Amino acid sequence: LALASWKRPRLLKQPCAIPPLGKMRVSTVAAAFLLGAPGAAASAANPMRKVVTLLQNMQTTVTDEGKREQKLYDEFMCYCHSSGDTLAQGIEAAKEKIETGTAAIKESVELKAQLEGDLKAHKASRDEGKETMAKAKALREKEAEAHASFKAESETNIAAIKKAVAALEKGAGQSFLQTPSAGLLRSYAMEKADLPDASREDLLSFLSDAGGSGYAPQSGEITGILKQLGDEMAAALEDAVKEEQAAQENYEELMAAKTKE
Repeated sequence: LALASWKRPRLLKQPCAIPPLGKMRVSTVAAAFLLGAPGAAASAANPMRKVVTLLQNMQTTVTDEGKREQKLYDEFMCYCHSSGDTLAQGIEAAKEKIETGTAAIKESVELKAQLEGDLKAHKASRDEGKETMAKAKALREKEAEAHASFKAESETNIAAIKKAVAALEKGAGQSFLQTPSAGLLRSYAMEKADLPDASREDLLSFLSDAGGSGYAPQSGEITGILKQLGDEMAAALEDAVKEEQAAQENYEELMAAKTKE
């Protein structure tokens, strides 16, 4: 009953007391100081801890740098190995090129010397060829002139002999002796005719008409001498013509060969 009749006393409502702002800040700083005080105190009390922490940080940094350097070193060594092989191959190729180039230069020098020698010899040969051509031309002109003179003289003498033979066979020997052909035969018989002395004297006696008694063609002595002389002259002229033709052909071949050189 006593409990049943007990009533809780009424609490009087009172306004809450709000602490001032400045006091709250002080309390907060104080609380933070009290919470951090053990660590700060421990650090201040143990300076070796700072050194250990610093060394640990340095170790981490050095380890990271070491890893980076190792990576760079590995990459560099890989490059060195690969580039070293390439460089060695390049050196060998360069050596081969140098050897080939040296051989080519030597060959070029030898070829140049040979060509210079050939050119010098060719110039000398060309000069010699020009000189040979000039001499051959001069000789050919001289030979051609001599042949022309011999041919003209031979043809004239052969014609005179034919006239003399025809006149003697017709009994007109004295008439022939009055022509220029008789004088030509007389000069030829005295200077150039290849005759025995007796035949030469008989022929000159007829051509000179020393006795003035004329010549009887029936004896045939002078006629025979003239015919023989004419045949020999005709044969000599024919041989001379052949020789002239051969000399001209040889000259033309020589000039053609020297021109090609």
